[in-house]
Amino acid sequence: MAATNFSVTEFILLGLTDQLGLQILLFFLFLCFYTVAMVGNLGLVTLIGLNSHLHTPMYFFLFNLSLIDFCYSTTIIPKMLKSFVSKQNIIMHAGCMTQLFFFCFFVISESFLLSAMACDHYVAICKPLVYMVTMSPQVCLLLLLGVYVMGFSGALAHTGSIASLTFCGKNLVNHFMCDILPLLELSCNSTYVNELVVFIVVSIGIGMPIVTIFISYALILSGILHIHSTEGRSKAFSTCGSHIIVVSLFYGSAAFVYLKPPSILPLDQGKVSSLFYTIVVPMLNPLIYSLRNKDVKVALRKTLARKIFS
Repeated sequence: MAATNFSVTEFILLGLTDQLGLQILLFFLFLCFYTVAMVGNLGLVTLIGLNSHLHTPMYFFLFNLSLIDFCYSTTIIPKMLKSFVSKQNIIMHAGCMTQLFFFCFFVISESFLLSAMACDHYVAICKPLVYMVTMSPQVCLLLLLGVYVMGFSGALAHTGSIASLTFCGKNLVNHFMCDILPLLELSCNSTYVNELVVFIVVSIGIGMPIVTIFISYALILSGILHIHSTEGRSKAFSTCGSHIIVVSLFYGSAAFVYLKPPSILPLDQGKVSSLFYTIVVPMLNPLIYSLRNKDVKVALRKTLARKIFS
């Protein structure tokens, strides 16, 4: 720990609990969660890559969603697992800022990617005859470029804002990762501007995609009501069902943490909420999309059959 009046060079992540028995239980629980998230997301990435009939705009975005989920859970969970088996989970200042940057980059990118997927569903359901023309490879790549540009810009704003703070003496981060709000609490100078930056960036990172998703689904619902066949309506609802579940889980938990002031949401409660979208959501996403998706199940059977017969 640095002496008072000198800038802190390292942080100690307090993690979720200091009870030894609970730490061991949580270590194996989150190790299982991480394993499922890795196998599920990398499995989905491999499956989409190996099966040419899944090389469509919808699965192009799903490929990137799985890749992002894998990356941002990997940014957080290994360091968190270390806190359960070590006396002090120390992270250097530069390492903390690096973790914060990549965490923000992947989370904001996922937020905008979910809105791009909503637009894709709108075109698929409401404009099926021009779907392949509208969602051409060039359009998909431009949408994806926009997703990652917004992710990079948001991560840069958050990390730059936190890196500009001065940490005097106090270096105990009341969290299992280098997150924005716990680091703001450690600052020994005014954080008004930094909190404003957080509110603006989070409002854009959550607000813009949510508005896009609501508009897309309003148009989709209007389009579904004009479908007369029961089979057509059922197929349309099936197309959107997995995406709606994922959107609800992701935005619900993220908004609960970042769009409420710390006075309303204590840090300990915020840690539990953070667990949901950093660990549980990346684990559930591939399960939701694979269990509810006939194309993925067919591709999995074909891939396994090829491996067995070869």
